[in-house]
Amino acid sequence: MSQASKEVEEGSLFAPKFDANGLIVCVTTEAATHEVLMVAYMNELALEKTIETGLAHYWSRSRGSLWRKGETSGQTQKVLSLRVDCDQDAVLLEVEVGGDGRACHTGRKSCFYRALGDEGALVFSAEGA
Repeated sequence: MSQASKEVEEGSLFAPKFDANGLIVCVTTEAATHEVLMVAYMNELALEKTIETGLAHYWSRSRGSLWRKGETSGQTQKVLSLRVDCDQDAVLLEVEVGGDGRACHTGRKSCFYRALGDEGALVFSAEGA
């Protein structure tokens, strides 16, 4: 392992790796329950705003714009913890959810409300129904 890799993987240097499109994957969980709420993307500005304000900001690939979670829905996400994975190409946010406690644009608490069933079709989970 090179010295640079060792510093990224084992050191204290915060050096997030953005992909060729300038994005990094962000997994967001509810701090109290550890439930995965959503997966989104951040660009450098979204990550900076998240760190600066303590509120989750993301990059909308479909709209091509920065957005603060809850800006229009009221479903804010106060960041309690920000982590990176071993090679710093993914971010994990642990958040306290505001508003009605939902994170998904479909009106559900989590975007992960379906599971693959035995027959190969998606089945709605009890929590997400």
